[in-house]
Amino acid sequence: MSTTQFTVPSPPEGQDLATVPMRFEATPLPVTDFDRAKAFYQRLGWRLDIDITVAGSRRIQFTPPGSPASIQFAPAGADRLQRLLLVVTNIEAARAELVDRGNEIGEIWHARPGQAPEPGRDPEGRSYVSHAAFSDPDGNQWVLQEVTERIPGRV
Repeated sequence: MSTTQFTVPSPPEGQDLATVPMRFEATPLPVTDFDRAKAFYQRLGWRLDIDITVAGSRRIQFTPPGSPASIQFAPAGADRLQRLLLVVTNIEAARAELVDRGNEIGEIWHARPGQAPEPGRDPEGRSYVSHAAFSDPDGNQWVLQEVTERIPGRV
């Protein structure tokens, strides 16, 4: 991915940033049936990192391809996670691969901040504008977001 100038507001230069590196590693994902969820994420083509039982508690972790962060299954509470972003460089290819793997993925849509969504990929091919969504069997929602050029300062 390249970087370019955007009109998206960015934090001011010289802001007080932390100096100790902190990398987002994993997030707990609420699921009701670990085996059903495991099958779903395997069908997405995500890497199974662990599936172990420690002190009577089962631990399952998956990592999306190319991601440094993972998900870890947790017993489901009342709330499901919404709008978990998966950044892709080609939304059409990413959606097609997931569909080819037997997953139900919503149609591609595009919208600028504050505007109503419209069907299809952004006709201008702008970064951060095109999306497609899907949910796991427990209702946790994932959103594919096409990013081809990063906001300055983002990796």
